[in-house]
Amino acid sequence: MPASSSANRHAPALLAWAVWSLGAGLFLLGFFHRVAPAVLHRELSLDFGLSAASLGSLSALYFYSYVLMQIPTGLLADRFGPRRLLMAGLVLSTLGAIIFAMAPSLFWAGVGRLLIGGFVAVGFVCTLKLAAHWLAPERFALAAGLLLVAGMTGAVFAGVPLHLASGAFGWRAVTLVVAAVGIVLAVVVWWVVRDDPSDRGYLGYVNVGPATAKRESEWQRLRRVFRYRNTLLLAIAPGGIVGSILAFSGLWGIPFLTHVYGMSSTAAATVCSSIMLSWAFSGPLFGIISERIGLRRLPYLVGTCFAFVCWAVVILVPDLPRGLLIGALLGAGFFSGGMILGFTQAKESVPMNLAGTVSGVVNMGVMCGPMLLQPLIGWLLDRHWNGSVGVDVLRIYTFEGYRLGFSLMLVWLVVAILSIALSRETHAEQYSDQECK
Repeated sequence: MPASSSANRHAPALLAWAVWSLGAGLFLLGFFHRVAPAVLHRELSLDFGLSAASLGSLSALYFYSYVLMQIPTGLLADRFGPRRLLMAGLVLSTLGAIIFAMAPSLFWAGVGRLLIGGFVAVGFVCTLKLAAHWLAPERFALAAGLLLVAGMTGAVFAGVPLHLASGAFGWRAVTLVVAAVGIVLAVVVWWVVRDDPSDRGYLGYVNVGPATAKRESEWQRLRRVFRYRNTLLLAIAPGGIVGSILAFSGLWGIPFLTHVYGMSSTAAATVCSSIMLSWAFSGPLFGIISERIGLRRLPYLVGTCFAFVCWAVVILVPDLPRGLLIGALLGAGFFSGGMILGFTQAKESVPMNLAGTVSGVVNMGVMCGPMLLQPLIGWLLDRHWNGSVGVDVLRIYTFEGYRLGFSLMLVWLVVAILSIALSRETHAEQYSDQECK
């Protein structure tokens, strides 16, 4: 369509959501890699001779590089646009996946995990940036919630399907196939995605004209975003929420459910995938509720409080009936979906030209949770191991050991609740000079 016939209207919804979905594709792949060690814990432990602490550290390498990339990603997205970053992220994370799949030793497996984490890190922030430009403002909370659905879809594929595929073809072959998907997605992103609808001849939702902020250095931009009180509070909060989900479903949930509650590996993987799904599908629901009532902080706070109660039941009460155990775990996942509102609240708390930067800061806080909790829980499990091993010579840990390790999740959730309570409500309105400072 010629630019002259489209310059006075916004992009068609199908095109706008297609652009969003391609960014979400990298987030989906990133989530697959993020939680895959939970299903592959036995294979990785046997291939590389890992203890709980070393398995936790290998898994957490993804989060170390992911966290380090969040602020640079936000700054670069605001400076250069999301399209180039998505392309780079897809190509370089694919390289990391190939190295991980072909790793002859733990060192090279760690290198692969670092590369994967560092370069899928651009997916979430860049997709939110695209959503702000391509979708109407009242669709932003829904787009953020659906992005969580995309991520959880990746997590589901890293559950039972990965378990079955790795059993049939080996975990290395499956990882190489996923790497090939990344290359295909990179080609499509380059062909379809543009930073702003104006690049396709349509009206955008964000002013992309020259601005003073464009002349700021990255350091000045970062300092400016931290002048708004919600930035730090909303960066602290999600670490406990997401950290709990990913420490459990992303690594320690399967051995906990198999060793403590006697589930089969397939059943335990199904439960962990179901936690991810309940978390995913609650994200859009929280977004819809938030838009209807015009509030961000209240549903975020209420959801986090209920998530804390559900986790407390699982962690503190031994010998739960199977139905109550699964119900509490699904509840913990469902009520954690409110954390997606933190990104919308943070975006609305700063000037629009800092949206990418503040999203990167908040997402760095998100990933600090699993980055710290996964290895710390593994370290505590090893410290309280009683010497028991299974038929495959892998360590078996007791409920008391898991309770001690998982208690770290409860502590961070308390911090999250306090941080959300202290943040300021935006009332679903974008920043103005008189608000949110």
